[in-house]
Amino acid sequence: MFFDEERILSVREMILSKTIEDRAIALNKLLPHQKKDFVEIFKIMSELPVTVRLLDPPLHEFLPRTNKEINEVANVVNLPVKEIQIRIEELYEQNPMLGHRGCRLGISFPEIYEMQCRAIFEALAELQKKKIKSAFPEIMIPLVSTEAEIKIMKDLVIKVASEVQKQHKVKIKFMVGTMIELPRAAIKAKEIAKHAEFFSFGTNDLTQTTFGISRDDSGKFLNDYIENKIFSIDPFVSIDEGVADLVEIAVEKGKSQNKKLKLGICGEHGGDPKSINFCSKAGLNYVSCSPYRVPIARLAAAQAELKK
Repeated sequence: MFFDEERILSVREMILSKTIEDRAIALNKLLPHQKKDFVEIFKIMSELPVTVRLLDPPLHEFLPRTNKEINEVANVVNLPVKEIQIRIEELYEQNPMLGHRGCRLGISFPEIYEMQCRAIFEALAELQKKKIKSAFPEIMIPLVSTEAEIKIMKDLVIKVASEVQKQHKVKIKFMVGTMIELPRAAIKAKEIAKHAEFFSFGTNDLTQTTFGISRDDSGKFLNDYIENKIFSIDPFVSIDEGVADLVEIAVEKGKSQNKKLKLGICGEHGGDPKSINFCSKAGLNYVSCSPYRVPIARLAAAQAELKK
């Protein structure tokens, strides 16, 4: 959605902007692209649920790296190259995966999430006006760790939905939930569930943050851990019992607050038969995984349900 050649310049313009006014110019360029994406997705996924995770990746993934990219951005935002380079340095993070990403981005720059939500709701309004059956959107707030974060973000989603419904004179149905990918979120799930209609367990990040191990760098030493029988299997391939405990804690606490809470898993574990068996026992409603893992996941899910 964001790395397309036509869009990445606008994304970089948005990130490197220092003022709300400048950011708004870039966001207005992105809005039609996002809306078009959602129109297509919601049309194809007619009458099925679609989870939309709001912008989550660390900012460094979008920043220009080469001199050519920096010059392109400088021309678009009409600023000297030196100023762009200073701004890139200001945005540099030592640990970007634990930095300014997910809902933290939405707290600092709510206008970014407002643009995405507007694109979602305007797409739904357009399909409704054309009498085309659309998908049911489940809007996911990423990287939540506190009740206050999800409350602020949910209020923002509802505010934008109200504005679009009023503007287009339509009624839009949707859900708001969160990705549980931090240990604190799992432990404080009861408070978070006050404002969430679904939990999706992001077990890739939950494994990283539980172990304090980088998924991208672990290949350098994980074989040593397996050889020394510290791990029986790579915890990023099959769900670890410590991470599983956190999922079970979150399920129990979340359900105690909201009995209708929808529960699922999002990550590579969603395509692992052993992990799927655990998800079934833990009371999750669905698993999500990479496309090539879908046949295995379907078979494993059916087998897990038959065991009940």
